[in-house]
Amino acid sequence: MDDVARIAGVSVSTVSHVLNGTRNVNPTTRQRVDAAIVEIGYRRNVVARSLAAGRTNTVGLSIAALTNPYFGSLVHAVEQRLSEAGYVLILGDSHDEPLSERRVTDSLLDRQVDGMILAPAAGSESTTIPEIVRSGTPLVLIDRMLDLPCDQVGPENDASAYQLTAHLLDAGHRRIAIVRGIEGISSTNERFDGYARALADRGVDLDPRLILDGRSNVEVAEMHVHELMSSSNRPSALVSMNNSMTIGSLKAVRALGLSIPDDLAFVCYDDFEWSDLFEPRLTAAAQDVQTIGRTAADLLLNRIEGRDEKPRSIRVPTTFNHRNSCGCAATSAGIPAAPER
Repeated sequence: MDDVARIAGVSVSTVSHVLNGTRNVNPTTRQRVDAAIVEIGYRRNVVARSLAAGRTNTVGLSIAALTNPYFGSLVHAVEQRLSEAGYVLILGDSHDEPLSERRVTDSLLDRQVDGMILAPAAGSESTTIPEIVRSGTPLVLIDRMLDLPCDQVGPENDASAYQLTAHLLDAGHRRIAIVRGIEGISSTNERFDGYARALADRGVDLDPRLILDGRSNVEVAEMHVHELMSSSNRPSALVSMNNSMTIGSLKAVRALGLSIPDDLAFVCYDDFEWSDLFEPRLTAAAQDVQTIGRTAADLLLNRIEGRDEKPRSIRVPTTFNHRNSCGCAATSAGIPAAPER
């Protein structure tokens, strides 16, 4: 900065004001400072500045399955809001594995991030989260809700899965299979609970043979759906509980030469941007990804700035998008909301 000031013929404080936008500077003077910066190739030492200020203006995000379209959209929503507030997002993929998650969060803590957003893997409440809390780093949970006194935001899972399943039951289906996600993750448990409640409320027994563990994986879901639809235990309807497993399920049905909805009524949790553009058009519960991501970022910014003391737990409703993969002529306006637990 001394060199820039000398070449531009201004004070160091003027250079600082130009760089940081802390005060209006005469346009001619600003041009001289900008020209001097280009001439000597000056770049601010962000690390040194962070050490002096006690803040890095970075936020860490640990999340799984970055190839999943839903998580990609979620990351974009978080990054967009943080960027507006002047923060840089540092991203790590936990692969939904406790050890990988711990490596990611330890690395983020080592980089002195100002706050962290975490989509917790199974068991995080006893492994990763206590370490983050001990560090004093502000934390917000996203997508997966836990019974912990911390800020968190996620979608409505139970009632949405209930609504999808009830829709099929009300259309006359009684043998409804489910492809559920990774065991031990809160969203998996909540969506399964909604499915089971809808069956129970209409007097349909839960059949373990119709419960498929898709593990939130395209290939695993494809394998299990192919196996079930090839058996004598074939259901008349199927509920997929996230979009990776939806892709796998549809691939299995196509490989068997079956038709949706003629051979299998199909509904899914998670919506694709292109769900309305191909046949069958998917009946789906769509998450408000923008609201979830931006709300998580706002909760964290409040915590970083010390503006919020009481932890908040926010559920964001889904939207029922009725199309034709379920094989019925009902409209979304005629679909009853799930009863309160």
